[in-house]
Amino acid sequence: MSPVEALDVIAVGAHPDDVEIACGGTLAKLVSQGYRVGIIDLTDGEPTPLSPGPEVRLEEARAAAEVLGVHRVTLDLPNRRLFDNFEARVALAKEFRRYRPKVVIGFGDKTPMASPDHWQAMLITDAAVFYSRLTKWDEYFDNLPVHTIPVHLYFRLAFEPATIGGFASHFSIDITDTLETKMRSIACYQTQFPESKRYVFDRVRGAAVSVGTASGFGAGESFVCTKTLGATDLMGLFFAKA
Repeated sequence: MSPVEALDVIAVGAHPDDVEIACGGTLAKLVSQGYRVGIIDLTDGEPTPLSPGPEVRLEEARAAAEVLGVHRVTLDLPNRRLFDNFEARVALAKEFRRYRPKVVIGFGDKTPMASPDHWQAMLITDAAVFYSRLTKWDEYFDNLPVHTIPVHLYFRLAFEPATIGGFASHFSIDITDTLETKMRSIACYQTQFPESKRYVFDRVRGAAVSVGTASGFGAGESFVCTKTLGATDLMGLFFAKA
């Protein structure tokens, strides 16, 4: 296998459009700051009610990635039947070993009344972050070198509660300048958000404004750090240049 260029940040979703809704503005901002960013979809999201087939959904995902300026990988795990198992963990951990991210972002909680694949995606991502660094298991990972991921963050969908229980380190990222990029990336999914679901865009925009307002931004996206956040420079933490 030929070498691939490492990515600084990888965001993991269960389906194409999950990541765009959850943190598309942050990913676009990272790209504008010069970081290499990727999205990994565990499934192609098919079947889905209004899509004629996976090739259409994949083209929508490709277009959305182009809007954000990110690299995209779609695994072949099964939509609607996504379960946390050894094979799924290994499949994602291989991608982490291949792209060697410094930061991984994924689901951080259940999404009641929405797809149970989201919760399974969280479990798979948690395990893959761990599997990525395990030694003496080369035969399961195509002999890809081990890779330790320094930072693991959780995102939340725009439609879900503003905080994730059980974690002290919630924070938000200012996406005032990239909110419209986020909205354009979501709009690429015409099969998922036809005219009858235009209200989704209002909800996503409203959630971003609400999160941003709480932190003094025009718009924001919220995250949880799986470990307590710390800093060696108090002033740098609060007054760092954007």
